[in-house]
Parts: sequence; C-alpha cells; structure tokens
Amino acid sequence: MSRGTVRWALGAGLAALALTVSACGGDEGATVQGVKLIEKGALTSCTHLPYPPFQSEDKKTGKVVGFDVDIIDLVAKKLGVTQKVVDTPFETMKTGAALNAGKCDIQMGGMTIKPDRVKFMDVSTPYFDATQSLMAKKGSGIASLEDVKSKKLKLGSQAGTTGEDFVKGKDFDPRSFDNSSAELDGLRTGQVDVIVQDDPVVKGWLKDPANSAFEIVANLNTGEQYGMWMRKDHNPELVKITNQVIAQAKADGTYKKIYEKWIGPMPAAAGGGS
Repeated sequence: MSRGTVRWALGAGLAALALTVSACGGDEGATVQGVKLIEKGALTSCTHLPYPPFQSEDKKTGKVVGFDVDIIDLVAKKLGVTQKVVDTPFETMKTGAALNAGKCDIQMGGMTIKPDRVKFMDVSTPYFDATQSLMAKKGSGIASLEDVKSKKLKLGSQAGTTGEDFVKGKDFDPRSFDNSSAELDGLRTGQVDVIVQDDPVVKGWLKDPANSAFEIVANLNTGEQYGMWMRKDHNPELVKITNQVIAQAKADGTYKKIYEKWIGPMPAAAGGGS
C-alpha cells in the first residue's frame, strides 16, 4: 500500500467515524421508512461518470441522466425523497470505500455482481443482464479475441472493470484507460486497435454518427449481472426496498420503458427472473 493510499484510507476512516457520530446525534430526518440516509431529504448515489447509457451528464441541462439514474429515482420516489448523484472514482466504488466513507447511500454504475465485491458490500437483486463487446474499425477482420492476439493488435479496456478482468484472464495485457470516454478516444485516435466494453455502452456509442467508422466485431458472453450496492450490514431496509422497487418495475412495465428509453428493444428474458 502506498503512502498516498494510507493517507486516503485514514481520511476515509475518519469520514466514516464522523458520519457515525452524526447519525447518533438523532437527526430524525436522516431516517425514512427505516432507511438511513446521509443527507436529509435525499437518496445519495455514487457513480463514476461518464458511463452512458447508464449514467452521463446531459449537455443541455447539466443533470446526470441514464438507465441506472431512472432506476434509483424509483427507489427515491418510494422513500419520498429526491436522488442526489455524486461522481466518484470507480476504484473507491468497487471496494466499498466510498460507501464506508459516507459519500453515498447507494452505488450505481453498471457494477457487476462478483463474489469479491459481495464480501465488502451489500447488493440488490440483479437488475440487468450484461455481456461484453469488442469494438473496432469496420473491415478490421477481427471476429474474436483470438484474432486480436494472432494479429498482434493493441487492445484497450477501462480500468477496474470486469471487461478488463476478463481479457486479462485470457492472457491479454490491455492498455488501461481511466474511464469509458478515454477508452473510446483511445480507439478513435489509434492508441489502440480494439476495445472491450459493456455491450450497452458500445451500442450507445455506435448511435453517434461520429463513431460511424466503427462496429461491434464480437460479443463476449461473460454471464454478468449488474446490481445496486450499499454499505455492508448497515442499511438492510434500503436493500429490501431497492429489491422491491426492481421487482415492481419489472412486473408493471416500468422497467421495460426505461430499458427502451436508454438502450433499445428489450430482449424477452431481460426483464424477467429475479
């Protein structure tokens, strides 16, 4: 652990302690329907921007919008509060550090449910089935990861993501970019020849005429599912209500509307199950 990491960890611990002391102060407005909220009147969500179509900043309004935002808005509505979005480094999200430091009540951001993450955080029932895609220039001749390797092409990925973990598990050493926008720019500018990213994100990019020279060259079925994340053993009622909201949205058609709004036609299996 570097000295900078130690300083950050100490700061996070102090922030978490301060939050605990504040909560013990008896601010009734910070608890709604048994759910502990770090800010009165708001459900604070952490994410790492940009990550369209799940969350990104609307250029006209400056507001954070997207698939995940709409789902969390449903949770906030059930609690009778509004959602407040906090942009947070992904590294602090996937370890649970942001939650433990009291930055937010819940985390969104296309975060795959993985055993190592469940050790440090509570997670909702799956709300999205995801696959990975390879994106490259049209006519590249790439149809698989094997092609990338045999052609000795440069592969790019987003730091800290399951897509990056997946290709590393296949003996690749990808160039790692801080966020999805930087990864896309890396492909556009020729820093890499092909990138791996969540399929809905790639499909969103390809709707932009600026990316008309590119295409999905392969799909990687990794069996991933996304969940909403909460502080470990801290807010069971928030986990419960989030699960209720996801189930209700799938049952009454709201989920389908959100899916089609941000992604496109919904596969028959996407809104089913639990």
